[in-house]
Amino acid sequence: MSEYRAPLKDMRFVLEELIGLERIARLPQCEEASPDVVAAILEEGGKFAEEVLAPLNRVGDVHGAVWQEGEVKTAPGWKEAYTAFRQGGWTALACSPEFGGQGLPKVVATAVMELWKSSNLAFSLCPMLTQGAIEALMLCGSPEQKKMYLPKMVSGEWTGTMNLTEPQAGSDLSAVRTRAEPVGDGTYKLYGQKIFITYGEHDLAENIVHLVLARLPGAPEGVKGISLFVVPKFLVNADGSLGARNDVRCVSIEHKLGIHASPTCVLSFGDHGGAVGTLVGEPNRGLEYMFIMMNEARFAVGLEGLALSERAYQKALSYAKERIQGFDVGVKSGPRVPIIRHPDVRRMLMLMKSQTEAMRALAYTVGAAFDLAHHHPDESVRQRSRGFVELMTPVVKGWCTENSVTIASLGVQVHGGMGFIEETGAAQHYRDARITPIYEGTTAIQSNDLIGRKIARNGGVIARGLIEEMRLAAEKLRAQPGEEFGVLARRLGAGIDALEKGVAYILETYGSNPKAAHAVSVPLLELFGIVCGGWQLGLSALVAAKRLAEGAEDSAFYRAKIGTARFYADHVLARAPALGVTVSEGSAGVLALDEEMF
Repeated sequence: MSEYRAPLKDMRFVLEELIGLERIARLPQCEEASPDVVAAILEEGGKFAEEVLAPLNRVGDVHGAVWQEGEVKTAPGWKEAYTAFRQGGWTALACSPEFGGQGLPKVVATAVMELWKSSNLAFSLCPMLTQGAIEALMLCGSPEQKKMYLPKMVSGEWTGTMNLTEPQAGSDLSAVRTRAEPVGDGTYKLYGQKIFITYGEHDLAENIVHLVLARLPGAPEGVKGISLFVVPKFLVNADGSLGARNDVRCVSIEHKLGIHASPTCVLSFGDHGGAVGTLVGEPNRGLEYMFIMMNEARFAVGLEGLALSERAYQKALSYAKERIQGFDVGVKSGPRVPIIRHPDVRRMLMLMKSQTEAMRALAYTVGAAFDLAHHHPDESVRQRSRGFVELMTPVVKGWCTENSVTIASLGVQVHGGMGFIEETGAAQHYRDARITPIYEGTTAIQSNDLIGRKIARNGGVIARGLIEEMRLAAEKLRAQPGEEFGVLARRLGAGIDALEKGVAYILETYGSNPKAAHAVSVPLLELFGIVCGGWQLGLSALVAAKRLAEGAEDSAFYRAKIGTARFYADHVLARAPALGVTVSEGSAGVLALDEEMF
């Protein structure tokens, strides 16, 4: 069974040559992120991912997490790995130095997160949720809450969760029933049940800080009446030491298709007198605050799609080079060859490789825009970057995760019958990938966010600005000598045209016929992803051509970048015009049948 190898060369290409890491390092508060420092971080992160986390991936899948009498025991090796992870400072990478963090840029943290998620997705979910909770407390918590919780959460000594979903309230958070009753001393007693709580109970850290949505007495109905509370597993004394066990218990964990080692918990609050919590921010603004965590988590889940695609590709590529089967096409006898010599296997591998590289380039570009939005001295740049991040977050989440299911499935297909056998490991990536388009907001929720909040609400200004930027890239491709660049320019231009028409359709119909707009929102999200991925691979090809013209030593690496972009143009970008037709003309078919006709 092949092991994971950190794709550091590809990662550094995107960071240093496509995005321009030196540009990020010039931003205020990002000065330490020089290419040399980041290269060292990635090198060490790659070693930890390869040597510690990757070997536990299969172990976690087989053993899973075990619930017994309210407690959860993680898989063998998990606790030791988490301790090493925490002691290595990996939990503090992008956190504020004010609370013990290293304060590195988001784009650097993005690359490092890819390492954790590729090597061991189930493990990575614990620090991912903790980071979201840290972000919410940083922006909305009181000084007392920050002092009490953040240093321990940043250090990884304590972990965090987000508690939204209830048995009767899945994606519809207006149906939340968990209630919070004021005690009179500034604290509240919480009563209710939450489900699907990732790492809601475990043995990795000494305390778990739950952020919980609940209703205060007399709160308005619907989402406007939801508040956010901090409810720790163990109460915290004034001196920071741990006190009594709080009234929150894990009553079961789910038995899932994948990510077996990540405990997905049912938590019960207040069975024995009420779980003690404190209010975060102002009453009835809980959903607004929770969206801070959700947006952080949605981007991170998009990275899971990228990471699982990379892992599935590596496994399929290794197998294709080792598996001897049949003769070369057109040859009836002679030595049998590895299956990578067969054209259709190469097609599948190129679909995996090209889309993975497109996702990496797009996700890292969004990470860099996050840094520009927070640190650039020019307000207009900050505002433009913020708009780009907001527009692309549902695209990264939805497109990358949907791709990962298809790419992991291709990985099984490359293995043939052996891919269907659990021992080869290809099936685990497929099973693990299947949750990613569902949790932290399904693909439909991402596409609804895209067309409503990110396009219709601002009249498509940000989307149209991005389209114009991509057209400039197409012009640069058109001016570059070489057949590959002519094809890239032509395919990207056609994709941009289709996307522009799709955006125009949404703007025309969202107000007057919202059902028609929503009926084609997922195809529009896919179209966005495909075209933006082609944009990034086109820019990558231009960088590669420049490096080749300069006489770069590793010419094969840069030629492969151009060849990969060309493949993507012919096999992925070529789908964009058809998707454009689906967006602008496909709603009628979705809505044609009455319910009784199904």
